[in-house]
Amino acid sequence: MFDLSAPADTAGAVREVLGHFATGVAVVTAGGPAGPLGFTCQSFVSLSLEPLLVSFSPARTSRTWPRIRTAGTFGVNVLAAGQADVSAAFAGSGNDRFRGVGWSPGPGGAPRLDGVCAFVSCELWDEYEAGDHTLVVGRVLALGADPAREPLVFHRGRYRALDPEPPPHPQ
Repeated sequence: MFDLSAPADTAGAVREVLGHFATGVAVVTAGGPAGPLGFTCQSFVSLSLEPLLVSFSPARTSRTWPRIRTAGTFGVNVLAAGQADVSAAFAGSGNDRFRGVGWSPGPGGAPRLDGVCAFVSCELWDEYEAGDHTLVVGRVLALGADPAREPLVFHRGRYRALDPEPPPHPQ
């Protein structure tokens, strides 16, 4: 049973309720003058098929997004199951996020992290102020996936695994 009487006026209440929506985990990357850049992002979505657009939402306090914006092109690395350590490394601040993480230049030059289940190469299309975040829209330049890999899933504050044996579809 749902209790809809709780006001949506605290960040904790909002996180608790919206945490019921499972998401994938991505790392947005770009090449920078001082080396590769990247940050973890849960808010990555497909936005449009014509033109082919994707979107993600970095916090307005992000120090990495403005540097990626300057690059003009970026990559979205969809993390695979077993890459929670990569997610944590790119979520932190003040450290060498690429230390110990294998990568190669993807189309457009943005780092494509080793072992990801999908990679999307984009150019910045537009961005919009959206409360305490920025809504970034990227035009897809190239993309690819490894169908043998399952995604890293985040749900209710924890990384989760997909059910390896989904139930059969109803007849």
